[in-house]
Amino acid sequence: MKTGIFAIVAVSVLSVAAGNPACAATHTGQPLTVNIKRLSLDTALRIGKAAIDKCRKEGVSVTVTVIDRGGNAQVVLRDTLAMDVSIPISKKKAYTAMEFNSPTSEMDDRFKGAYNVPKIDELLISAGGIPINIAGNIMGGIGVSGAPSGLTDEACAKAGLAAVADDLEME
Repeated sequence: MKTGIFAIVAVSVLSVAAGNPACAATHTGQPLTVNIKRLSLDTALRIGKAAIDKCRKEGVSVTVTVIDRGGNAQVVLRDTLAMDVSIPISKKKAYTAMEFNSPTSEMDDRFKGAYNVPKIDELLISAGGIPINIAGNIMGGIGVSGAPSGLTDEACAKAGLAAVADDLEME
């Protein structure tokens, strides 16, 4: 009996949806899947290595984390003398920049006061994170931690992105 009622309800819902122009409009002309560009491992490695190289020129050892658009670490490179604590910090900077599609150095004014700062463990409002946004596509984030200044961290992250930006734009 329950199966029969379920079948009648399901058929009724499908019939109403099929006859409803509003429901039909949501399915016509829209793709059933969405293509999402992802960074290759080689590209993420190039970003990380270029960021490390820039910081080495500045005389600092850092950790660089490149995350994908899902917030997962794709590449983590810790220079020889970078502190262990720079590993989770760099990931949080990358994640925050990606989620807000903004360099973390530009977020200080956005979250004034203790009550306005988001209370999510994965977020860190501290300079050194930038989004990977190519032609309007958010592809991930880069976080750098370990330099004495967050602005130095950010300059290294920008150097990492600059190493691949032209190639990504052309693809």
